[in-house]
Amino acid sequence: MDIQEQIIKILLGKRLILETQIKDLKEESEKSGETLETLLIKDKLIDEEELTKIKGQILGVPYVDLFNKEIDASVLNIISREVAENYQMIAFDKKGEKLKIALVDPHNFKAMEAANFLAKENHLRVEYHIISPTGIENVLKKYQILGKEIKEELEVAQEKFVSEKEKEVEKEVRVEEVIKRAPVAKMVETIIRHAVQLRASDIHIEPYGEETRVRYRVDGVLHTSLSLPSYIHSAVVSRIKILANLKIDETRKPQDGRIRLTVKDKKVDLRVSTLPLIDSEKIMMRILDTSGAVVTLEKLGFGGRCLKVLQDITKRAEGMVLVTGPTGSGKSTTLYALLGLLNKERVNIVTIEDPVEYYVAGINQSQVNPQVGFTFASGLRSILRQDPNIIMVGEIRDDETAELAIHAGLTGHLVLSTLHTRDAIGAIPRLRDMKTEFFLIASTLNLIIAQRLVRKICEYCREPFHLPSLVEEEIRKELSLMPPSLISSSLDLSKPLTFFRGRGCSRCNNTGYQGRTVIIEIIKITPEMQKIIESGYKIEDVEKELKKQEMITMKQEGILKASQGITTIEEVMRATRKK
Repeated sequence: MDIQEQIIKILLGKRLILETQIKDLKEESEKSGETLETLLIKDKLIDEEELTKIKGQILGVPYVDLFNKEIDASVLNIISREVAENYQMIAFDKKGEKLKIALVDPHNFKAMEAANFLAKENHLRVEYHIISPTGIENVLKKYQILGKEIKEELEVAQEKFVSEKEKEVEKEVRVEEVIKRAPVAKMVETIIRHAVQLRASDIHIEPYGEETRVRYRVDGVLHTSLSLPSYIHSAVVSRIKILANLKIDETRKPQDGRIRLTVKDKKVDLRVSTLPLIDSEKIMMRILDTSGAVVTLEKLGFGGRCLKVLQDITKRAEGMVLVTGPTGSGKSTTLYALLGLLNKERVNIVTIEDPVEYYVAGINQSQVNPQVGFTFASGLRSILRQDPNIIMVGEIRDDETAELAIHAGLTGHLVLSTLHTRDAIGAIPRLRDMKTEFFLIASTLNLIIAQRLVRKICEYCREPFHLPSLVEEEIRKELSLMPPSLISSSLDLSKPLTFFRGRGCSRCNNTGYQGRTVIIEIIKITPEMQKIIESGYKIEDVEKELKKQEMITMKQEGILKASQGITTIEEVMRATRKK
């Protein structure tokens, strides 16, 4: 019996999983190529640490939890960071001649061979333990923080850069030489690697007084991670430009490019944007997931009645679905999740985007290029000649695109698109501003989704607490406006309200948050709503109809998610605050 079957047997014996779930997981494993263990964790059927303990029992290797353990640097460095990353093993304790080493895979004989060799060199004998992949990722951060790693390269770079700066060498020649230097290449590689490890979505490299500041956006919030001396700035920018195939001598106008590389066996796609400043340039890199796996609506945070509405709407053959919200609210990701439901062999899906953020097999994706006249409007005209069933327009920005998208929805196509509005109610007036007639909007629209992203509480350090009285009063007022049938069973309004927050731990870098989820509001375009739109979209009539639909606002949905311990009240208030 192999280890997978033994894990299944133990899980069934402990009643942690059902036979039907095992069958579904095996089918999913065959389709996706992912292991059963990966799917068990991804679908949250079992905690990763619990699964690692079970594997340890099967293999006869003791489990170790190193999340809150301080490891002596002299012990940790018995195995170098490169070897630790390569073989996924860590030295965490030493008593006398005994060295304790944690491995993700105790069947990795090459790793054990390397560990035995290192132990022999240090006159030690090894005791092996098993550790979870997340556990080892956490320990790998203990080797050297970003600043220390960069410091070594700066010491080498300072000598070369400053001495070259003093020489009177032609600028073009000097820049070409500087960007090829190992210290700069290593710095850029380290900055990108740390961003990926921290699950950052963006990297900002910008001048800041007499320094260059490197900031990461993690779970929607920017954090300064590193400061570099100003003399290195132009070389770092030039190195990134070379990787992104941009002109290094063009500093007067913005440029856009892409970098594709592999970080620890993970394919990473970075969208690079440069911006000229008064006397230098700023670089922004968006980190994109190129795994090809489309995120599901459930993983984004859609659930309950909202999820069912979206699943039902994708069964329609024509009309329009609009996703609204500000920049960075996850609109494009929601569209990709909807396309994931629609992506079947029998339909032709064509997209026009700016830029293409995720590459999806089975979908024909095109990218606007204004320099050659390929805009959303002209691209949409061309798409209509490609016999599409489903069209995704990255964003409706102008009158012409709005008109074409509406007509596409009227002529037998299902159109998905995004719009910049503060809430769902504002989408229709925004389309009207683009000179689209009310009767056309009423005939085409199926659904409007407005959304925001909020940070999720770290599940490892989540704790309950009671709100201040003034905040609780505001929450109760908001809940009183909701249909009673939709108020979560976890909320007992007859008692003081209990919500949750993250205390902060090593797994969430002491932020109390890990990951993000979506909060939404949905307007269904019912026959009654169509009449309201056709008659001029009077706000009092809209509000009456939304009450009949039992629509809950983003703020209300956020409060419900906060009551379930998914996010915090502070996050909900921040995301839904009226500007």
